[in-house]
Amino acid sequence: MSLGQRESAAGGRLSQLLDSPVLGMTPWIAMSVLVGPGRYELAVAIALALAVAIVVIGRRRRPGSSFKILEIADVVFFAALAVIGIVASPGTLRWLENYSGEVSNIALLAISLGSMAIGVPFTVQYAREQVPREFWDNPRFLRTNYYITGVWGAAFGVAAIAGAYGDLVLHNSNNLWTGWIIQIAAIIVALRFTEWYPDVVRARARREAGQPGPEEPPVSDLLLPLVGYLTPVGIIVLAFGAGPTWLGIALIVVGVLLVKSLNRPSPAGPDAGGSA
Repeated sequence: MSLGQRESAAGGRLSQLLDSPVLGMTPWIAMSVLVGPGRYELAVAIALALAVAIVVIGRRRRPGSSFKILEIADVVFFAALAVIGIVASPGTLRWLENYSGEVSNIALLAISLGSMAIGVPFTVQYAREQVPREFWDNPRFLRTNYYITGVWGAAFGVAAIAGAYGDLVLHNSNNLWTGWIIQIAAIIVALRFTEWYPDVVRARARREAGQPGPEEPPVSDLLLPLVGYLTPVGIIVLAFGAGPTWLGIALIVVGVLLVKSLNRPSPAGPDAGGSA
């Protein structure tokens, strides 16, 4: 691949990222990573700065485009947390340092469900920037975004439950399983589903219309990133004592074997689905 092709590919990936709902979740990710004892104000300030920057970048890239539900929610939510942090008592700040992760995930779940309830699943606003206008009111296009937004909502719900279990039941907000491993796994599934499911829908539409094109991607493509996650989780279990030694070894072995199995080409060969 030439230098120009690499730069073009990199630019394409950057454009996809900027047009993805994942960008709108960046402030929430920053908040969850940075917040902790004595770091609430810093975490909120960085999250709010990112939220404002995303809105500004979006307007510069697409002048005249409408504001997105997730972008507005980012700014409003973190601005509210910033104001609360200014006026809150020391006890309230300690509570926020412990539970702001669950509050954030519950807020994201509410955004997902609320956007679906009003008929504008938040991912559809990003998807519309990548497809021609004539497809915007297509029932298949709308249904696809309901599913994708619903999966994100489920991921946020799982993350909120895991975090709450760690804080309220285990009384350990730094528990590797409830604070990190389970929550990251939920996000990995949502991220992969966002990439995988539209390809499934497009393949089905081509097949129904009798048009040539790649076959529907298998479920193994959806599961591969999650299966690949098992090996680093096993390493973490061994390195940090987050479980018995046998569990860490088992996760590593199972992860490696499953990745090899899912990566195995079909008997018909890699080109069985036809060319794009």
